[in-house]
Amino acid sequence: MDYLWTPWRYAFISNADKTSGCIFCDLPALGDDARARIVYRGEHCFVILNIYPYTSGHLMVVPYAHLDELQKLPSPAALEMIELSKKMENILRGLYKPDGINLGMNIGKAAGAGIAGHIHMHVLPRWVADANFISVVGETRILPETLEMTYQRIKAAI
Repeated sequence: MDYLWTPWRYAFISNADKTSGCIFCDLPALGDDARARIVYRGEHCFVILNIYPYTSGHLMVVPYAHLDELQKLPSPAALEMIELSKKMENILRGLYKPDGINLGMNIGKAAGAGIAGHIHMHVLPRWVADANFISVVGETRILPETLEMTYQRIKAAI
């Protein structure tokens, strides 16, 4: 049996329950999309940068509705979530030229959700060997651009 270790996630997961409210509910209300890292607002969902990215371009498609299970998401919002995921896949492929794309949801704390009370879809570009020794052994992610640059590039592509 192989084991996958992601020690860089511990700082995020161990602090996830220490904030009051819900970050995914609070950020759209800020009124400053650049500060909130919201790159797109739809009718039922918005797209935001992950501030703890696995790779440059790591996005999340988040419904405005505060729901903890996908089955609770109304069909129009679920359809928009998938359509936005498709759109973000296309944008990421154009901007970053990845070898692949990860799409995924972690529903519930036991499934690895850092914010278990509010579902969201991860969309992130991947490259062959992007999880090398430095991220696994050195517990360090190397990102070639700042979050600000990622935000500007994706926002401009939308």
